[in-house]
Amino acid sequence: MRDDHLRPPRPGPFAALLVGVVLMTGACGSESGAAEPGLTGGWSTAGCEFSRVPQTMTMGDTTMPVTPPDLDAAVARIDQAGRTDHADSYAGLEVDQEQARAIVFRVPSASFDDFIRLTAENTCITVRDAPHSATELAAWHDRLVADLQTWTAQGVQIFTVGSRHDGAGVEVGVQDAAQTKDQLLARYGQSAPLIFVEQDPVHPMTGPSAAPAALPPTAPRSGG
Repeated sequence: MRDDHLRPPRPGPFAALLVGVVLMTGACGSESGAAEPGLTGGWSTAGCEFSRVPQTMTMGDTTMPVTPPDLDAAVARIDQAGRTDHADSYAGLEVDQEQARAIVFRVPSASFDDFIRLTAENTCITVRDAPHSATELAAWHDRLVADLQTWTAQGVQIFTVGSRHDGAGVEVGVQDAAQTKDQLLARYGQSAPLIFVEQDPVHPMTGPSAAPAALPPTAPRSGG
């Protein structure tokens, strides 16, 4: 899913060449050391029941959507708590400016769900299940990056590595996805949260232009 009008989350998943990306991380846990499972299947805050009008700003001849201030503040609070107090649950988030809402991905956790309900106030926050937290994916990401030279020596070319902000896994960009998948999973195990995508080698830009801004995560245009 792609939407060029979406703004990145804080701090957001940044695309990377070889060195990859580390998503929002932190340390957390309940007092007993194990988080209480939350609702599964996804849910939305009470603010989603209210009518929401997208906000825009005009620059020259271009009109673009912007994030409402109250939603922006709620996103900041959720991201901060997700990276610290609820890092075992938090996977990442998106801001869907066209629908004036945010989408939070998390491994089901009752305590994090309660925090989201309280901090959302009247804003619309849609919460969706994630199979892995950002902290877990960051560890896998770092492990794979540390092994890049070993894989190159074995003839396995890995072009990009990047954690998914929806908690689905770590994307590995290669030319032959099927063959590389077999080789990497033979070493890391069949349950390793790696997603193999086929792509051509990435060549760095050699011109004098400034580095491009990090691409934001995408959100659906419609639906829950």
